Amino acid sequence: MPTPTDLNRWLISDGRLLGDEIAIVRGYCQALVDMGVPLARVRVAQQYSNPILSAWGIIWTPQNTEKYVVPSTILDTSAWKGSPFEHVITTRTSLRKRIMDLNLAHEHDVYAELAAGGATDFFAMALEYGDGSVQGTSLTTHHPDGFSDADIQAFEDTRQALAAAMEPIAMRESQDSLLRTYLGDGPAVEIGDGHIKRGENTSVSAAILIADLRGFTAKSEAWPEAKLLTVMGDYFDMIVTAVRDQGGDVLKFMGDGVLAIFRDDDANRACTATIKAAEQALAALESYNQCAQEESREQIAFVLSADFGPVTFGNIGSPDRLDYTVVGPPVNMASRVQALCKNLHHPALFTAAVAQHAQAKTASIGPHDIRGVADPVELFRL
Repeated sequence: MPTPTDLNRWLISDGRLLGDEIAIVRGYCQALVDMGVPLARVRVAQQYSNPILSAWGIIWTPQNTEKYVVPSTILDTSAWKGSPFEHVITTRTSLRKRIMDLNLAHEHDVYAELAAGGATDFFAMALEYGDGSVQGTSLTTHHPDGFSDADIQAFEDTRQALAAAMEPIAMRESQDSLLRTYLGDGPAVEIGDGHIKRGENTSVSAAILIADLRGFTAKSEAWPEAKLLTVMGDYFDMIVTAVRDQGGDVLKFMGDGVLAIFRDDDANRACTATIKAAEQALAALESYNQCAQEESREQIAFVLSADFGPVTFGNIGSPDRLDYTVVGPPVNMASRVQALCKNLHHPALFTAAVAQHAQAKTASIGPHDIRGVADPVELFRL
């Protein structure tokens, strides 16, 4: 039978080197079970350093071990306020609740939920990291007598070693999530894989989608700053959601513009996804404006354009300031086509390169002169 000392030794050596949060938590819980601890459920929660995501964690039961993610909005709900995890993280102290002895009507809802699942005893403890952050872990049992004093001591005796094993993974998770939030999934993967040298790039065929908010200059001069930022947030949300839902990656917010890329080995899939993203974004805009009209708010408009072809995807910049972006003729073409949307009175326009590959309905509006392009370019609408 293992001891807490054995478990600590494994956590800070072989367990830590696994680099696998699920394997670490599974090994930790199994060792406690082998010590005779009657575990029914364990949750190891980790906070993200991320403005969009709040936390991630691992839930262990004797049947399964799985990972979960929590959005930042949870911090404004009763699920967090007054919860055992809020207590542990804010006070850096452990919390014991013998659920079988509680008056559940006077306790946080989580205890009633645990009791409904058969839990009799609950223990939560803090995992403190070297950067000063505090994470939380909870353990429950269904044993009629709850946890014994020896069980609680085993949790406390292994708390710091569990923190040592989880901290490197938590740091990498926060780094990866921040890269994805600020740079997009594709650049985050590339940078995470070590592709960080200036000039290091990849040539790919991709569809480039550009969005632009109409009337932004006039709005920025006339609207209060808070109103402008709120509307821009709504606009960006419509574009980003559509792009991500269709498998694309938003690379840049350029003032009121958005630059997105759809990379796929299959040109048909990339271009079809691009047009579907445009359709989804415009459908969201229609719903937004309908609500704005009903609520006597100002409506907005945006346009989208796309081209397909070879681009260079990678690091550009100066020796001490790099940017991960995409450059190439399709980026320039998409930008110039976008400028025609207003004059041609179409909310979305695509080049023939996109329309011919896409398995989605488009209609030609004929050839048009494009600034910087010698011959007229045939354009397509939704």
